[in-house]
Amino acid sequence: MSTLREPSPTNPAGSALTRVSVGQFAERFKSEVIPLSNTFGYFCASVPMSEEVLKEYLEEPIAALPPSLTAMLPRISILLVPYLERCAERGSRTRRKTRAGSTVEKVGDFVVAERPVDDRQSWASQVSFENETVLVFALKEQDVAEYHYRLYRRLAALVADTWSTQAAGGYKATIREELAASVHGEVDDESWQAKQNLLRRQANVNRDSPLFSDYLRQSFIDTLTLYLHGICCDIDVETGPRQLPSRYLRKRLNLLKTLYPPPPGYAVFPEDHEQAKNNEPGSTTQLSKP
Repeated sequence: MSTLREPSPTNPAGSALTRVSVGQFAERFKSEVIPLSNTFGYFCASVPMSEEVLKEYLEEPIAALPPSLTAMLPRISILLVPYLERCAERGSRTRRKTRAGSTVEKVGDFVVAERPVDDRQSWASQVSFENETVLVFALKEQDVAEYHYRLYRRLAALVADTWSTQAAGGYKATIREELAASVHGEVDDESWQAKQNLLRRQANVNRDSPLFSDYLRQSFIDTLTLYLHGICCDIDVETGPRQLPSRYLRKRLNLLKTLYPPPPGYAVFPEDHEQAKNNEPGSTTQLSKP
């Protein structure tokens, strides 16, 4: 698992990275963004982008996105920077929005050249303009797998903002079945916390409410993040007391596979691997069976 740690002596943005807000940085280097596709572009202010780094950090994770999902996304610029410094959140309202997975989670993050102190270090940030969403990732000291996870989580949140009636209805029905059966566990921490909040504060857990909507959204984001990450990379699903039982997780992933089929040559489950390999030899990855 590789980690980017070396400084970039030839970095064209190096002199501009003393301490710049994410929004100012995105505006300043907007004209430097290099197109990757009709949807994605990138600008790197962190390390020299060799062909290997470009492939590992940008080309491979983007190529693994389901075409139907990519079609839902706005224009996205990915900015790769050395470090991000987090600023304090503004009150409880901002924190509630964060738990609900809003598109812009942090207020006033800064792009910096030197490593921030631990309690101010951030790994990802986001800013939205009229016709574009800018995703900013700190690469130094961040493993490739961690970066992939954070990239897919940001994309999953964008999909949750615009998901179709079919996707929303299908996923809501799945969650309601789980709640009616008192299924324990979730995919990740944010959906786990949202589920516990719903169970504690609402007697009829299947009733439409802000608590139910919050949980539904967080659960969808966490599950879609896992699904996308699994298409791109050979990952293992961690087990533990908070983990959703495998048969329920598999049912969710099968639903997402129907809604957002992987690109040709990519697999979701181990049994899909041979079929994907036959379709496009040498291009397959798989999600370890939950």
